[in-house]
Amino acid sequence: MKTSGDGTPNLQVIDGSNATGIIDPTTGLLQEGYAVLSRDTDNQKVLKDAYFRTGITVVRDYEERTQEEFISHAPAPLLVPIIYRPDARRPFGHSRISRSCMNLQNQARMTLTRANVTAEFYSHPQRYVLGLDEDAEFDSTKASISSFLALDRGEDGSNPQIGQFTQQNMEPHISQFKMYAAAFAGETGLTMDDLGFATENPSSAEAIKASHETLRLTARKAQRTFGSGFMNVGYLAACLRDDYAFSRNAVYQTTPRWAPIFEPDASQMSGIGDAAIKINQAVPGYFNKDSLEQLIGVRAGAEAGNGDTEE
Repeated sequence: MKTSGDGTPNLQVIDGSNATGIIDPTTGLLQEGYAVLSRDTDNQKVLKDAYFRTGITVVRDYEERTQEEFISHAPAPLLVPIIYRPDARRPFGHSRISRSCMNLQNQARMTLTRANVTAEFYSHPQRYVLGLDEDAEFDSTKASISSFLALDRGEDGSNPQIGQFTQQNMEPHISQFKMYAAAFAGETGLTMDDLGFATENPSSAEAIKASHETLRLTARKAQRTFGSGFMNVGYLAACLRDDYAFSRNAVYQTTPRWAPIFEPDASQMSGIGDAAIKINQAVPGYFNKDSLEQLIGVRAGAEAGNGDTEE
């Protein structure tokens, strides 16, 4: 986080593999932090990094061999973590790509590898020849690609016998791959349709919504922790912009507002409208245009036509 020429704070997104720090579990802010700002694309060597402390940020450029220090009145380092599902053991949270997901991906990859090997024998089944003389010349490579195969009789006048081994079956590998896909879908809250396994009978709108309920609850949990991190970003940005250490008590009760996770269709909007009318009859003024906008994600007509866009 740094200021531009007009004093407006600029934000930079750094992934978790290039940033770390010591976190204050009470506020979610860092006590000190370190981040890699740029790397060499060939060997991933660090070219520029930054060390964050309260009131000062040190940026080192290893190519130019320079070091800059930026002073600020922000009450915390200007590196803010955005955390998903933190707990007492992991204050920096958990990854959506869990160890179970990685294990299932590896198992699915090995299944596809075995299926590719089996596909070769499925396309070209193995054959055999019985009754050839020991001194007979037989080129197995030419025999496998030739349209005609000529075999002479043996010394005793018997004909060689040609046979074929049982053809390999691809179905066990396909079933095993679908099994790992179903386990991965259960681990991540997705459905088989999301992973590209289309069902024969298309699901109804209600069934699709019900199948994504786990994903919706996961997104709700992520919004709680992400909201706290975004609030900390705005808090430090305001301190940096005004060059003043505001008290965090001024923003700690702020509640982030999120657009609906899944956009409601016409029938859902109609149901929400009927429910809002009945609730307002029981408790006058309970629902207004702001609360309804938060539920359905559609802005009021007068505000939506002023040229503003919302993401």
